[in-house]
Amino acid sequence: MNYLELCENKEVLAYLRKGDEYLGALGYTDHSEAHCALVAERAAYVLKKLDYPEHDIELARIAGLLHDIGNAVNRNHHAEFGALLANDLLKETDLPLADRVTVVSAIGNHDESTGGATDVISAALILADKSDVRRNRVRNKERSAFDIHDRVNYAVTKTKLKVGKEKKTIALNLQVDESICTMYEYFDIFLGRMLLCRGAAEILGTRFKLTANGSKIL
Repeated sequence: MNYLELCENKEVLAYLRKGDEYLGALGYTDHSEAHCALVAERAAYVLKKLDYPEHDIELARIAGLLHDIGNAVNRNHHAEFGALLANDLLKETDLPLADRVTVVSAIGNHDESTGGATDVISAALILADKSDVRRNRVRNKERSAFDIHDRVNYAVTKTKLKVGKEKKTIALNLQVDESICTMYEYFDIFLGRMLLCRGAAEILGTRFKLTANGSKIL
């Protein structure tokens, strides 16, 4: 089974939709199929720009698509739950055992609270997931109801992840409306994620750089 077939798999879609519905009820930002598809394509982009083989790129896409299915079980330890669900799903496909284990490991280690990059697939997944900061992930656009996560995401008006093969850099460039969210608030929420990205970039033989409003932060 390949990435495109998984995109249409009824069980995959059911888990993603239930997880997003559950997080929506708890007040979390968007974790829908759209987020997972973006993460899948961004993870593929990272490896493609660094000239990794198509096999690795496909595994990164699959891990990106499935990385948040564990939210259907519970937000706490969703990475670990997601890895177990993904293993059950992929066991029923023709994906080779070694590839299945690689995808499952990447999913299980993508959360900053318990995980970290250990190979190129997990590194690409982390960089793709943690760089998805954008205004339209906020569900309720009423600013008076924003919590800090809503403010941080809503304040980011533009995001670009750029891979520099020659300079061996992976740069996350943000435009932040500081009238909505201060940089202090951004780092209060995202410092752990950015450090995770730094470790992921190192696995890929690159340096992670973060700029906000044109100024270098990391």
